[in-house]
Formats: sequence, structure tokens, C-alpha cells
Amino acid sequence: MIWETWLIYLIAVVGLSLAPGPNGLLALSHGAQYGHKKALYTVGGGVIGFVAVIALSMFGIGALLQASTHALTVLKWLGGGYLIWLGIQLWRAPSMQLSETTNEAPKSGLSLFRLGLLAALSNPKVMLFFGSFLPQFIDAERDLLPQFFIMAITFAVVEFFVEYLLARMAHKVRPKIERSGKGFNRLCGSMFVVIGAAIVR
Repeated sequence: MIWETWLIYLIAVVGLSLAPGPNGLLALSHGAQYGHKKALYTVGGGVIGFVAVIALSMFGIGALLQASTHALTVLKWLGGGYLIWLGIQLWRAPSMQLSETTNEAPKSGLSLFRLGLLAALSNPKVMLFFGSFLPQFIDAERDLLPQFFIMAITFAVVEFFVEYLLARMAHKVRPKIERSGKGFNRLCGSMFVVIGAAIVR
């Protein structure tokens, strides 16, 4: 990938990882309930699930590029519109309410890993999001496989770091997110709208 393209992708991935989502909330919850070390299983499962979804999305994108040279342009326009719509939905979403820590017995590492993995794989919006998000950074003139590895590794590292940070700081982060009301959602939603608008202009 071109350095400038990767840098923009990195910034977008950071924004995506910080946006409220099932895996981030799961890591936050498990960090509060079982501790940040045990929550590493949850985080690891989620990251592997996301990489699998990225692989499936890239496979579909590659098939489209082989079928039509204009497919990438169409995907970029559709993806930009979707990101704007997603940002608006996030802006309008109610403030997050996270459940209090319970005295539930600790789950096994495999169980937490499975929960993280399923949270990433079972959300149909994840596939739709990556299908619209990734084409914005693909160069159709270059080999798709190296681009996939760079994008997947970048996302995996950022997502792992953010989710683990949430798990480690669960007791401090949760009250602040709840007190912020809709402010946190609106900040993340605005980031998606700006990215989408930059794509379709």
C-alpha cells in the first residue's frame, strides 16, 4: 500500500475501533467482571473473528474486481453512503448503559474466547461494514493479497490494543462513558460522516 493510503486507513481504523460496538462493550464488561488478564481471551476471540470477516470481505471484493473494472468505483460510492448513514444512526443512538459488575463465577478462557469470536462473526452489520469500508483503501492496480495482509494486520493490532485497554481500564472507563451521555456516540458518528463525505465527494 502507498504510505499515505495506509496512514489514512490507520486513522479510520482507530476511529472504528473506538466507536461503540458489541466487541468493545464485551471486552469492557469482561474486564470489569473477570479482570483484564482473563479478558484477553475475549479480546483474542474478537480479533480473530474480525480478521476472518475481513478475509471474506476481501475475497468478495476481489471477485467483483475480476468481474468489472468499474466495480471498485461503485463500491466506493456505496460504501461512502453507508458510512454516512452509519454515522447518522450512531449520532442518534441513545447513550450507552453498561451493566454493573456482578459476582458471577469466572468463565473458562475458552468460553470467553468463544464469546468474543461469536460477537465478531454473528453481527451481519460487520460484514456489510467491511464490505463498504475496505474498498476505499484498495488500489485495483496492485496485488490484492499483500493489501489484505497489511489491512488485516493493522486492524488486528489496533483492535486488540483498544479492546485490551477497555478491559484493563474497565472500572474507570465505564462511568465516564455513561456520564458522557450521547456525546461519545456523536463524536464517533461525526467521524464516520466525515470519512463517508470525503469518499463520495
